[in-house]
Amino acid sequence: MDQTVDSAKQAETDNDQPAGYYHSKKDRIFVRAIQGAYNMTEELDRLRAMPRVRKAKDIKFVDGPQAYSRHYVEPKDGITQTFHLHLEEYGPGGKSQKHGHVNEAAFYILDGEGYEIHDQIKYDWKAGDVAIVHNNCVHQHFNASDTEPARALVIKTKPMFMFMNMLFQKTVIPRQTEPAPGGEDFEVREEEEDFNHPEGGY
Repeated sequence: MDQTVDSAKQAETDNDQPAGYYHSKKDRIFVRAIQGAYNMTEELDRLRAMPRVRKAKDIKFVDGPQAYSRHYVEPKDGITQTFHLHLEEYGPGGKSQKHGHVNEAAFYILDGEGYEIHDQIKYDWKAGDVAIVHNNCVHQHFNASDTEPARALVIKTKPMFMFMNMLFQKTVIPRQTEPAPGGEDFEVREEEEDFNHPEGGY
């Protein structure tokens, strides 16, 4: 395909991203700059002074109304450089954007039931499972219930891949801006008490 045409199509897809959504940001920091003296004393002092615990109550969900994200740690926070950790919540009947990237990702399913579509192959999951997104596949995440939400904790090494100039990633279908049928009245679980632990403990 002609590279000019390909670039134009990519730009058109990028412009279709919902305004104000996380994936629409034009200034997202994938890898933060590190500079200083050769012995990196100032950077090491800065890192050692950073908090070791981040409070979920201080980090709000973004996006919605089908797929919400709470970004716990990413390079812009100045704590880590090699991984990105976030919580995904899918409203009833909700789904993520359809996209692809070079880096791998692991989704630990905290609650609910759903499925993945990876390169047109369906993989079912439920609470307690781990879904693995392998390198370079086009994928999308789905909540299988039209009455209950689903939630996953995601860890990915995107910053490391970006650091090594493995830059290819693309959104095929953006996140939805309207709730799915059954999810019209859903409100993301911003504040919770059980933190996904079963009543009465394990």
